[in-house]
Amino acid sequence: MSDTMHSEQTNTPSRPTGISYLIGRLDHALSRRMLEVLAPIGLTVSQYTALSFLESQNPISNAQLAERTLISPQSANEMIKQMAEKGWVERAPDPSHGRVLRLSVTNTGKQLLQQAHADVALLESNMIADFTQAQRKTFHGNLRQLLHSLGSVKNGTNQSE
Repeated sequence: MSDTMHSEQTNTPSRPTGISYLIGRLDHALSRRMLEVLAPIGLTVSQYTALSFLESQNPISNAQLAERTLISPQSANEMIKQMAEKGWVERAPDPSHGRVLRLSVTNTGKQLLQQAHADVALLESNMIADFTQAQRKTFHGNLRQLLHSLGSVKNGTNQSE
């Protein structure tokens, strides 16, 4: 049986469509542009991601933050140490587990994050400026569906957002 016949019978292409490549390029381009807008206010993309996540969650541990920001626990520990020294986050002992430190965003971190959110919102707005409102909604839904299909969404919440 030829590849073409096999593909037609199973509705599965025998070659990649290029979507993975385009998503990879988009990720690279977006990361580069985010770095450009965040660097002037002293943030890296990883720091922005971590602060954003901490802002939207109850205090969490370094290990949980590393998992959710897609960096190693060692890198997360170093990043948190730097952010604590700058006064952006604080660490406090977990009341139910003395060896675990819980992380939260300070007022200084929240002010920095407010500026970063504005800068990233402008970047996003420019990125999808040519989309209609309906296209934006569909695009967002499609991205969430892709994440779901790849197993990145648990219990209705995206672990990487």
